Amino acid sequence: MSVMAEAGTAQYRQELDVRPSTLGRVRTIVKAHMRLWGFAPLAETVGLCVHELLANVPRHTGSPKCELILDRLPDRLRVTVNDTSRTLPVVREPDWIDESGRGLVLLKQLTDAWGAEPNPDGGKGVWFEVRATPQKEAA
Repeated sequence: MSVMAEAGTAQYRQELDVRPSTLGRVRTIVKAHMRLWGFAPLAETVGLCVHELLANVPRHTGSPKCELILDRLPDRLRVTVNDTSRTLPVVREPDWIDESGRGLVLLKQLTDAWGAEPNPDGGKGVWFEVRATPQKEAA
């Protein structure tokens, strides 16, 4: 797990090899960034959405390699997961009895916007945005 971030920056990047054991740690890191950046009320929601995107990487691309990017913007947070496949995700009606297949439906319901686009150098980026104004921590 390679991590690149500087204190006080508005972006966090992490290269990952997604494994089941990685997901919990990454979710903790994402939630910590939400609190650090003043998005504490969004920590659980963003953590869950990141978990869903990352869980799809090895399942749908055949490779555990990806990059997670958190961008703190003045009025919203944008999260992007870049992976190695150019196949764009498709929202489908989930079979609620099945163990999988609900991630994009959940993402659509919990975020303000989401999408996917091919990356110029190969692979794709799947992203979501949640609108909010960062709050200052109470002293």
